[in-house]
Amino acid sequence: MTAPVYRRRRIAVGALVLLLVAAATFAVIGLVGGTDPGGSTTPAPVARTPQLPPVVDPTPVLAADAGAEPVPDPALLAGMLAPELSDPRLGGRVNGRVVDVATGDVLFEQSADRAVMPASTAKLATALAVESAVPAGLRLSTIVRTGAVPGQIVLVGGGDPTLSSAAEGNTYPGSATVADLAAQVAAGGLPVSAILVDSTRFSGPTTGPGWGQGDVPSRYAAPIMATMVDGGRFGPVDDGVRSGEPDLEAGRALAAALGVPTAPVSAGTAPPGATALAEVRSAPVERLVEQMLSLSDNVLAEALARQVALAAGQAASFDGAAAAVRSTLEQAGFDLTGAVLVDGSGLSTANRLSPALLGDILLAAAGDPGSPGRALMAGLPVAAYDGTLIERFGESAAGGVVRAKTGTLDGVSALAGVVETADGRLLVFALVADQVPLGGRFPAEAALDEVATAMAGCGCS
Repeated sequence: MTAPVYRRRRIAVGALVLLLVAAATFAVIGLVGGTDPGGSTTPAPVARTPQLPPVVDPTPVLAADAGAEPVPDPALLAGMLAPELSDPRLGGRVNGRVVDVATGDVLFEQSADRAVMPASTAKLATALAVESAVPAGLRLSTIVRTGAVPGQIVLVGGGDPTLSSAAEGNTYPGSATVADLAAQVAAGGLPVSAILVDSTRFSGPTTGPGWGQGDVPSRYAAPIMATMVDGGRFGPVDDGVRSGEPDLEAGRALAAALGVPTAPVSAGTAPPGATALAEVRSAPVERLVEQMLSLSDNVLAEALARQVALAAGQAASFDGAAAAVRSTLEQAGFDLTGAVLVDGSGLSTANRLSPALLGDILLAAAGDPGSPGRALMAGLPVAAYDGTLIERFGESAAGGVVRAKTGTLDGVSALAGVVETADGRLLVFALVADQVPLGGRFPAEAALDEVATAMAGCGCS
């Protein structure tokens, strides 16, 4: 499979570190966007814009790009990777590709065109589709409206699962808060005796095709609804099993914040022409993309995929989101032959993507500063430093050098990202081991880390 046609330009390696700064800065200045999920003709109050954490200058880990680093010799690279990829911890089959960012040349591949279960590396497709299709700076609104009877209010979700039940915020930096919504409602002086929760912004099943019975609710997923707090958790930092009714949990959080914790909460819809009493908005979608990738957050990934669907005029459902992500990538020039997408998170066992496609997505994001993918690159976890790689790579020399998205399902272990070689050359890689022995998750992860470490130490010219 050939890579999409993009103007190739070598990124200064130091710029990879600064991507986090650039993305955070953009998030602070991003324009407020989005539509009112309630559909009322009554003007909404001015929404509060969350204040993001202060931007600081990180200390670079990598040397600046001199522009003339030697390209690894494909034969030497293949010889170096062969024993690593044949590690029995990987189950005997690793599908992969390694590409030079500056030229787009394929330096190594092994069954790279085979469509395999991608696990959470499917979030790379979702991320690039969001940056390609969703208006830059879009913030997701949550609105409180008047109900049909006195004392009733309606919490109308706009698809923001990062809304915080705690005034000080939650797992998602820059999140809007229920406390802010409650303060705005209270300022209006209307008594509250009942709360309806309107999640009609999203449609269809709340769990994805190919999701297991134990996936929802679980520590890593919840039913996907347009109204949620804390990503479906029971609190701002709760790490247990998430709620099976996250919409009602959001309503209860609002009731508590309003000082009426015993007020009845039920699902419903805002009546036509309902007055907007309060509104808050999320951090910009670019920041949400970063958080989704860094945490490998399944709930946030599904919410963002639905924003792609809405931007494409599709239903905000699993089917609509998967179709919209696919069509967005195809319109951008990617070859999705053999690919199957049924959700936005990669949690489904029905998804199929090739390492070649994953590599093409990363190459598009890394190779041209003018192309979509800035938030994708900024959101990639850093080896031994943050996100899903914070406890991986240990004392490896690849710490701070490898940036990659992880992927784990039963029988699957994947790692896809960017790495700088010992000679200073920037490479994109995508590796998917899809025959990992039962119970072999952690050994397989360690083996993939060793493959990436070998690439980081490559003086293969």
